[in-house]
Amino acid sequence: MSRKATMAEPSSHTQQIQLFSHPWLEKFTVITPVGFALTWAVLMPLLVWLAWGSASVPVALALGVGGLMFWGLFEYGMHRYPFHWEPKSKLLQSFVYIMHGNHHDVPNDPLRNLMPPIASIPITGAVWLLFLAVFGFVGTWAFVGFLIGYIIYDMLHYACHQWPMKSRIWLPFKRHHMRHHFGAHKGNYAITALFLDRVMGSRVEALKQTR
Repeated sequence: MSRKATMAEPSSHTQQIQLFSHPWLEKFTVITPVGFALTWAVLMPLLVWLAWGSASVPVALALGVGGLMFWGLFEYGMHRYPFHWEPKSKLLQSFVYIMHGNHHDVPNDPLRNLMPPIASIPITGAVWLLFLAVFGFVGTWAFVGFLIGYIIYDMLHYACHQWPMKSRIWLPFKRHHMRHHFGAHKGNYAITALFLDRVMGSRVEALKQTR
């Protein structure tokens, strides 16, 4: 299946690339900010409720901070390697395109600037299993920290594409990410922990001015 085979005619949303010909399947590949907020407003309290009482407050906080720090490395690694993988197999090329390549073709599509639950829940769920295997059930607190990092990342990513972000605090994030999209696809992989691109040697300085 080639990259073109994954694309159908554009939908009624003018910016959007339609990945699947079946409308019901296509709906799972997009999400609005309201849908994103509702999803995690339900799941996060449920997760905290499940973890409550499994560890003392200091241990829970330490695990949460560790999980948050782990998110930064996970975010960088996922974006640099799986999302920008260049496989030789056409089937795998189509998979990468569905996961991330379409975002580079239409970077400012507001319905694809947040990761839909069909992708985010299985990916983060696998990390939860990893934490449980390493720490036992108290590892759920590390997962809470990890998810906080993920939610911040996705909201910041959405803002980089949809909001001006002209303040002194936020403009560096937008510039860093826009350089990734417009002129440096093989660099500036970090969204939240920008220092990781410098540490990993993948930081790209100014190429094109952001909008």
